[in-house]
Amino acid sequence: MDLTSLNQLFTFKSIFESLEDAVICHDIDFKITDINPAAERLFGFTREQIGKTVCGLMEKAVFEEYEHLVNTVRSGAKIQGFRTVRRSITGEDLHVSITISPITDAEQKLIGISQTIRDISDEHIAEEQQATLAAIIEGSEDAIVSKTLDGFITSWNNGAQEIFGYAASEVIGKHITILIPQDRIHEEDYIINKIRAGKKIEYYKTVRLAKDGTEIPISLTVSPVRNKQGHIIGVSKVARNITAQKLADEKQAALAAIVESSDDAIVSKTLAGIITTWNKGAENIFGYSENEAVGRHISILIPPDRLDEEERIISSIKRGIKIDHFQTIRISKENRKIQVSLTVSPIKNSDGIIVGASKVARDITAQREAENALKSNSQKLMILNSIGKSISEQLDVNVILQQVTDATTELTGAAFGAFFYNKINEEGESYMLYTLSGAPREAFEKFGMPRNTAVFHTTFSGEGVVRVDNIKKDERYGKMAPHFGMPDGHLPVVSYLAVPVISSTGTVIGGLFFGHPEPGIFLQDHEELVVGVASQAAIALDNSKLFEEVKTLSLKKDEFIALASHELKTPLTSMSGFLQVLQKTASDGMNKVFLDKAIRQVDKLNILINDLFDISKVQAGKLQFNFEQLDLGALIGDICETFEQTVPGHNYIYTREGDLVLHGDKMRMEQVITNLIGNAVKYAPHSRDINITAVNRDHEIIISVIDYGAGIPAAEQVHIFSQFYRVREKDRNISGLGLGLYITKEIIERHGGRIWVESEPGRGAAFKFAVPVFNTHTNI
Repeated sequence: MDLTSLNQLFTFKSIFESLEDAVICHDIDFKITDINPAAERLFGFTREQIGKTVCGLMEKAVFEEYEHLVNTVRSGAKIQGFRTVRRSITGEDLHVSITISPITDAEQKLIGISQTIRDISDEHIAEEQQATLAAIIEGSEDAIVSKTLDGFITSWNNGAQEIFGYAASEVIGKHITILIPQDRIHEEDYIINKIRAGKKIEYYKTVRLAKDGTEIPISLTVSPVRNKQGHIIGVSKVARNITAQKLADEKQAALAAIVESSDDAIVSKTLAGIITTWNKGAENIFGYSENEAVGRHISILIPPDRLDEEERIISSIKRGIKIDHFQTIRISKENRKIQVSLTVSPIKNSDGIIVGASKVARDITAQREAENALKSNSQKLMILNSIGKSISEQLDVNVILQQVTDATTELTGAAFGAFFYNKINEEGESYMLYTLSGAPREAFEKFGMPRNTAVFHTTFSGEGVVRVDNIKKDERYGKMAPHFGMPDGHLPVVSYLAVPVISSTGTVIGGLFFGHPEPGIFLQDHEELVVGVASQAAIALDNSKLFEEVKTLSLKKDEFIALASHELKTPLTSMSGFLQVLQKTASDGMNKVFLDKAIRQVDKLNILINDLFDISKVQAGKLQFNFEQLDLGALIGDICETFEQTVPGHNYIYTREGDLVLHGDKMRMEQVITNLIGNAVKYAPHSRDINITAVNRDHEIIISVIDYGAGIPAAEQVHIFSQFYRVREKDRNISGLGLGLYITKEIIERHGGRIWVESEPGRGAAFKFAVPVFNTHTNI
């Protein structure tokens, strides 16, 4: 070996000895030929292992892996940077990078293997940390972006894509201002200046733009990026989308504003009852300021007799049960009782655990007062209606006045009440006591009757109501000669109420007077109530007076009609007789015609007089009936035969079915049938056929009289059984008073039956009535 080769050998040996990487050399049979100091430091190998095989220094699995690598090298390949794990001298697993190279002789024949092992544990750890950081960055819902100090984007994670809509390929290399609204560009200068100064910016709230132009509220955390030397070379930004948080904040702010501006008291408390929040509404309702209430127990608002309510409320809240619209009473700072409606809800923490209660208290004092007033007014109206109905149904003056006096005395709470008629004697004084309630009549004997004095003048003159809390202190008191005050033994009167009763003509009928021995009994409500009753009483008294006058006139009318009917029937009977005598002696010719017409007119007049006489008896309740067993079918047959003889020119078609015997008045039933058939003839003069049917159905006899004339409009049908009513167009040229159907209806109803009409204009009319076979009205 020449000197140069020797020098090279020493140089390589020096390098071999000084390498930081472990080097182990062995021959093709795995016998160790050389080991450097680094191998000794890492794995504890010494030069004493030279000549031994490598497998003795390795675990079986490790050697098998190594043997496989060596076989690869033997095939001519080189292994470089193969990563694996080796056990250190201390027993620690080391991450290493192995490079395996062939050792050849001068003829390039493989004579051994060189194994260079580098400890890359620190690098491996760094890589793992980098991978972990990368995974965190990619998995983050926040946008994590890096950029140069000049503002150009260098990295872009999935969170950034989700928030801003850009893919990484769309933004990397572009300037960060693509995300910044025009009016916020100045913020970038502010951020970069902070970063250049080495300062971190945390939770900077601003707005950035998404790809579609949507403005997104974000919270920015910006940090400087430094190289190994600590120089700032870029910027890292973490942007969190705070849209939901902003909405929540806005909602919270809105709720806070609502709570603070609410007229209701909104209070929160712990489960132990300690007040934790207190709004303006609570201050206004209960009088305590926030400083005075917070920290104190809720019982400061609860009356002592209602403390058990708080225990029940808290018990429900602890079970998660909400309490809605619980109406109760609470007390204010000034110890004033307040009607409230409570809604109490449980307060839960972030873990869902109930930690307190929220109370909303609405002051319903005014509402309850309004409800009570409404209830009171409703009761008053019911009372007024009841009294009004009661007295309006009465036409007896005595009953009306006593009912009014009794009712108003009770309603006002008076010790006594009285009605005085405003009767004037020769001296012009009111003197007549008519009704009294709550006291015996003897109580007024020593006092006499009210006279036209200062106290009573207002009432009897109709000037208005007098209501005095203490009549003895009234300036008009003491001017009632001869007593000049209340006489001994008279009812003690302190509270006094007097209301005039005035008729529709303005005349003062009298006055309602009320008294009580205690002061201040009669209130505005009482006054209004009595005024209402007094006005109804006045109407009832007017009606009573009118009824008496009408009853008198009605009696006179009935007397007149009865007398007139009697006086008219006498000459008519004579005239009818004379005309019939002349008719028998008259020969054919004009005399005979005139006599026939005269007799027919006398018969019509006789029918009209009979109708007037009947209706007078109907209204007086004196229409007489003589009930007996009556074959109605035979009676109708007889009437039809009479019509065939007296009113020829029509076909009277009569059909009957079943037993037609009933208990009835023969004369009155004949009057009914005759009237109905006569109307059919009268109102259907051009109709040839008139159908009469009589049938027995379900213990009822039903009679129908049908014509085929002009018919009756529906609007007229509801009125035709009224007295003096006649169908307008149809009756224009037909004589009559419109009493026949009214009397017919009365007769049928007095037989326990009913009557009706069925008709269509242009298709005739069917008058029908039904009477029971066993009449229960035989006592009429």
